[in-house]
Amino acid sequence: MSVLNDLQVTLDPSRRSWVETANDPACDFSIQNLPFGIFSDSRDAVWRAGVAIGDRIVDLAVLAEAGLLVLPLVSANESGGSSVFRSDSLNPFISLGRDAWRSVRIQLSSLLARDTATLRDDAALCERALVSAADATLHLPVQIPGYTDFYSSKEHATNVGSMFRDPKNALLPNWTEMPIGYNGRASSVVVSGTPVRRPNGQLKLPDAERPVFGACRKLDIELETGFIVGRGNALGEPVACAEAEAHIFGMVLLNDWSARDIQQWEYVPLGPFNAKTFATTISPWIVTLDALEPFRVAQPVQVPQPLDYLRHDGAHAFDIALEAQLRPQRAREATTISRTNFRHMYWTMAQQFAHHTVSGCNTRVGDLMGSGTISGPTADSYGSLLELTWNGKQPLELKEGGTRTFIEDGDELTLAGWCQGEGYRVGFGTCSGVIVPAHD
Repeated sequence: MSVLNDLQVTLDPSRRSWVETANDPACDFSIQNLPFGIFSDSRDAVWRAGVAIGDRIVDLAVLAEAGLLVLPLVSANESGGSSVFRSDSLNPFISLGRDAWRSVRIQLSSLLARDTATLRDDAALCERALVSAADATLHLPVQIPGYTDFYSSKEHATNVGSMFRDPKNALLPNWTEMPIGYNGRASSVVVSGTPVRRPNGQLKLPDAERPVFGACRKLDIELETGFIVGRGNALGEPVACAEAEAHIFGMVLLNDWSARDIQQWEYVPLGPFNAKTFATTISPWIVTLDALEPFRVAQPVQVPQPLDYLRHDGAHAFDIALEAQLRPQRAREATTISRTNFRHMYWTMAQQFAHHTVSGCNTRVGDLMGSGTISGPTADSYGSLLELTWNGKQPLELKEGGTRTFIEDGDELTLAGWCQGEGYRVGFGTCSGVIVPAHD
């Protein structure tokens, strides 16, 4: 069978695993998913590569050392590639290329399939190779050389433009011609669960002549996804739109925390700076594009038709359900504040990548590209508190009482995302952070 045929087998909706928790239709980590991450656990504090399946994490290095997982393009004296997996990031593995990613997916899908006894019936190896997710600590999955955040939801851009400009001219003329973005701060990208400190900065209060310095008063979330670059491009060598998806390893959930009051004062004339640099949170599991393939859908119609370098044939959006929840510090339950879908994104990941490189900008393995806030067409599908409360004018009611206009200290914000198949789910897990007070 060809590699593509083998890949198709891994996506069979009827395939089930002997890891029974993976067979729950509401479990994010089905055998059809097999997302990659970096973890450690109570038995072994060393960071290493793993794949989520049900309530377990597969230790890829253990399988490689046992000869059950073999990487192409890795010499025989490297124990099947275990050194690639005994790493504190996925970058060495991702750098091997798409053939290696797909080979590992195919091998794991077969090993974890319900009727495959090789690993299932080897109790000693199972004990070493399958780690309880409850006993594991998840880490930032990749070293991120560069981070770019786009602004690619037409609904979000229209809402923001209507709020701060003439609603009849909400979108600036360039918005429908190219994916707008800005170069973010890679050093402050953190993994889900990392506390986020409220930023200090300059604030220009209404009717005040000069700014004051203090803690952000309008702290916000941005419900986003991000993609991880799996194959870079050389300086001066742009990537064609039609080839761009071959450069993408996979996707994560992303919360681009935003200090709206700091942003409002600083963003003219060069765009956001300190309002965005203090933290960006991503989910620990990277879901590959191969796992998302069954959920590919058509992107929104683009008017006017993009320039030639931004054109691609076929469907390049994905049906990914997304939601955001807010839980105050002493609340038992969280309030779902937004439900939206990645399929609403006007500019596709391929178009974002092509536009990013068209000037000759080089990219590297592990680079992170944020989608921009993902807002849908209805008020309950907006991806930021700025929109949900219309800049604080329409407070949100919380499940256990109280309201929110923007985020308060102690609040926990959690993003979730998944694709729902027939009897199985391909999910991202969660992306969360708790806000701690600003420095005095």
